[in-house]
Amino acid sequence: MAEGPSPGPSDGKCPLEAIFDQALVEQNRLRTLKSSDAPADFLLKVAADELAERLGVIERHFDEAVEIHGYTGLVAAALQRTGKIGQMARIETDPAFAAPGDAFVSAPLEHLPLEPASVNLAVAPLSLHLTNDTPGVFVQIRRALRPDGLFLAAIPGADTLQELRDVLLQAEVEMAGGASPRVIPFADIRDIGALLQRAGFALPVTDKETYTVRYDSIFPLMKDLRAMGMANPLVARSRKPLPRSFFLRAAELYAERYSDPDGRIRATFSIVYLSGWAPHESQQKPLKPGSAKVRLADALKAKPAG
Repeated sequence: MAEGPSPGPSDGKCPLEAIFDQALVEQNRLRTLKSSDAPADFLLKVAADELAERLGVIERHFDEAVEIHGYTGLVAAALQRTGKIGQMARIETDPAFAAPGDAFVSAPLEHLPLEPASVNLAVAPLSLHLTNDTPGVFVQIRRALRPDGLFLAAIPGADTLQELRDVLLQAEVEMAGGASPRVIPFADIRDIGALLQRAGFALPVTDKETYTVRYDSIFPLMKDLRAMGMANPLVARSRKPLPRSFFLRAAELYAERYSDPDGRIRATFSIVYLSGWAPHESQQKPLKPGSAKVRLADALKAKPAG
């Protein structure tokens, strides 16, 4: 998500007009998994709880489910505990993400090895924001669902890391007279909802939850981002190493603009939760134009009782 000590440019080839270096995205995720440092998976735990709660209230059993790029499988496990799922398969970028006993397939972020109409439930936790062809991935998921199958996802939204974006931009403008992208772009909730409709999902629903995490300074925040596998993967990122003075100035700006009375700083994480169904004739349909029993004009003329 943000700039830090960079692992350097990847050797992977990036598609024309790509926003993210997919090879570097995969390297970052795998490096975090193999790191001796404890992973910062608190957002994944939040998403797991939310998605499990939403699945739990649906009066349906899903015989065949798949978790799409869910890192360690934490979300898949939470969903299985709801008792709503028969079999759960997992897709990740590397076999190293598999746990013992997993039904596991390795595949890139943007290419899903799923047969058409092969699953009843697809869940994608905190990974779709890193795809260059997000509409195409939505379409792949839609095709993989059986009629009346459900798609659930959690995607970081537009307000995520707004404070960090602000101070890194200001620090670089002050010190270099210009700025390069340091924090990745995040989609607005309306754009995500439009993607659901564009991909052909029925009954699309999106809502947003905002979480505020507090840190002693900018440095543990950036350490957490690296521990999430979210070092800057932008194709347009600067390859020039940043001096320590840059981060010290960014830390000063962060403390000045976004600290609480106790001196700790705030970091915003916004997560958009979405759901959509593969179309089926049994689903509720909107009324056809002209099918209303009461004219709007007559309803507006109605007098209040009493």
